[in-house]
Amino acid sequence: MAPRTDPVELAGHLRMSVARLARLLRQQDESGLSPTLTAALATIAREGPMTLGELATRERVAPPSITKVVGKLEDRGLVERRLDDRDRRVTRVEVSVAGRAQLEASRTRRAAWLAARLLELPEADLEQLAQALVIIDALADADAEAPVVDGSEAAR
Repeated sequence: MAPRTDPVELAGHLRMSVARLARLLRQQDESGLSPTLTAALATIAREGPMTLGELATRERVAPPSITKVVGKLEDRGLVERRLDDRDRRVTRVEVSVAGRAQLEASRTRRAAWLAARLLELPEADLEQLAQALVIIDALADADAEAPVVDGSEAAR
């Protein structure tokens, strides 16, 4: 069967494939954290200490929602709040040692699961996947800060 090249059909297929793979990877996470908590923890770890407002912007959620998320992470000992060294009125949230350990354990488990699936593929499929990842990364990088588009605009 020839691959579909219609952008709208391809977008739907790609979205479903990425969502299915993401769900399977989430199932490998035994941390007990929700996807929202895991995403926020990973963002804090990747971006470094940040204010709640900065985190809300990066996660694209409302400030009251991120306050609850950080509270849950803090209750579990995965993040800590620290006063900013330059402006003592500002509080920054950072990943704790326990939070880093949890992220690393989860990443290791999910990477091992995915690597085992990849080992089942023929070399030619692995080469195609490597090429496709370059394109997928470019799509993600180009649109990381773009506004949300409603479905009617994508169909034009």
